[in-house]
Amino acid sequence: MRYNETTQTDQWWSKLFGTPVHASTPCRIGEGQVGMNLRYQLESSDPGVPQSVVVKLASPDPTSRATGVALRNYEREAKFYNELVDSVDVRTPACYFADWDEVSGDVVIVLEDMAPAEQGDQIRGCEIDHARLAVSELTRLHGPRWDDPTLWDISWLQRRTAQDDATGLQSMYSMLLPGFLTSYGQELDRQTDGRGVDFVKELSGKIVAYVAARDEPFTVTHGDYRLDNLLFATDSGGVACSVVDWQTPGHGNGVADLAYFIGAGLLPDDRRKHEWYLVDQYIAGIESYGRSVRRDWIENHYRREAISGVVMAVIASQIVGRTDRGDLMFTAMGVRHCLQAIDNGAMDLL
Repeated sequence: MRYNETTQTDQWWSKLFGTPVHASTPCRIGEGQVGMNLRYQLESSDPGVPQSVVVKLASPDPTSRATGVALRNYEREAKFYNELVDSVDVRTPACYFADWDEVSGDVVIVLEDMAPAEQGDQIRGCEIDHARLAVSELTRLHGPRWDDPTLWDISWLQRRTAQDDATGLQSMYSMLLPGFLTSYGQELDRQTDGRGVDFVKELSGKIVAYVAARDEPFTVTHGDYRLDNLLFATDSGGVACSVVDWQTPGHGNGVADLAYFIGAGLLPDDRRKHEWYLVDQYIAGIESYGRSVRRDWIENHYRREAISGVVMAVIASQIVGRTDRGDLMFTAMGVRHCLQAIDNGAMDLL
C-alpha cells in the first residue's frame, strides 16, 4: 500500500498494537536528507502501548525520494529491522513495525522514541567522551558477525567490492564532482589551505583502486555512521548512545565506518589528537568478541578509508534536496575528510 502521514489513522494504530489507540497529530522532527521522521503521541488504556513513537516515511522532497527509491535506501532499512537487527548487539530503537512497498517505493517504520536522548551534531562535532561511546557501539555492530560467511547470502545488503560496482561509483563521482565544486569548492580550499580541491580532483581517477583495496574480513556495516545518526543521553536521561538511520546497511570492511565517524565527528585538531586512541579502542572491542585482528591491517585500512567520507560528501551532496543545514554539513564533511585523508597519506596507499 501507499504510505504517508495521512495513512496513520487511529484505526491503523489500533490494528498495529492490537488494542484501541488514539494518536496525536504528528510533529516532524529532524531534517532527514532522504527520509521524513514524525513523532506521534499515543493514548491507550493498554500499558503495553508506548506513549510516543517515531515514524520514518519516504521523503516528501521529490529529489530525495527518488534517491531513496533508486538506491534502495527505504527497502534496506525496513529489511534491516525485520531480518538483521537481532543478530547484532548495537543499540538501536526498538522497532514495532516496518514495511516497504515494492511497487510504490514507500516505506513506514515505527520505532521506539528515544527522547530525551538527543541527536549528535555533524556540524558542531563532538568531544572525546561521545566519540568513545560511538566507537563502542560500532564494535557492537561489527563484532558479532565479523568474518561471517553467511552474510554473503543476504542479497539486499549493499556491497562495494565488485569491479562493475567500483566502475559505476567512479563514474558517478566524476559526473557529480563539478556540481560539488561549484557549490563547495571555494570553501573547501579556504579551510584546507588550498589543498582540498586538488585532492578531490585527483581522487576522481582513483575510485576503482580505492574500492579494490578493501579486503576481508568483512562484517555488517552501517554505511553512514556519523553524528547526525547517533543519539546521546542528556541530563534528562536517555540511553547513553543509540544508532539510527539504517538506510545503507552493507556487507564490507567495517573500518570504513570507523574512519568515516572519526574523520568528521571530531574537529580536525581533536581528531589528530585522539584518532589512534579510538582505533585501539575499536580493535579491543572487536577482539572482545573473540576475533583476531592485526593492528597493521586495521591501521592501513583506517588511513585509506579516510577517503570514504570524501566520496560520500561529493556524491550525497548532489543527489538529495539542498537545504541550508545540508550545505553546512556537506562543507564540514568535505573539509574534515579531506584533511583526514591528507594527514594520513590516504592517496599514497592506492
